[in-house]
Amino acid sequence: MGLMLSRLFEAIANLQSGNPTSVLMLGLDAAGKTTILYKIKLNENVCTIPTIGFNVETVTPVKGVTFTVWDVGGQRKIRALWRHYYTNAEGLLYIVDSADTERLEEAKEELFDIIKHPDMHGAPVVVMANKQDMPGAASTSVIADKLDLREMRDRKWFVQGASAKSGDGIYEGLNEMARLVKEFQKRSL
Repeated sequence: MGLMLSRLFEAIANLQSGNPTSVLMLGLDAAGKTTILYKIKLNENVCTIPTIGFNVETVTPVKGVTFTVWDVGGQRKIRALWRHYYTNAEGLLYIVDSADTERLEEAKEELFDIIKHPDMHGAPVVVMANKQDMPGAASTSVIADKLDLREMRDRKWFVQGASAKSGDGIYEGLNEMARLVKEFQKRSL
């Protein structure tokens, strides 16, 4: 009972004080996670290398909402470590390379492994269908179908088409994440 009251007071304090919301940014390697993170943080394109470990940045892409974004590497050998970042996550930005249609099944398997973890129970998911500017990129409706997003009945989800290089769609996806996280926080009280 004491733990539940403690969490309730912490959640209320976070909503009122505007403390950063912890959002995980995950996805397979080369999906564009780090490029998106630094597009949000610096509003410029940066040359990135595969993330070994993680990047963490506090960003305020939406007025009144501050995210602490954990960008964790997506190489197969690092994915086993993702679960260590789930604690206190209030949302998941799942980045998918829309032009790499051969790996959408693998992306789906990883996504469902994430959301099945007890620490991610009910946390909203925004899928950023990145690289929409590339030839042969799958549309957001195809991404939703291939990832079986309609099977996620225990949480809110949204798919946003995006291009990390141009910035198209990124802020729209983050606005939706902010809206979904606020709903999640209210339901968690």
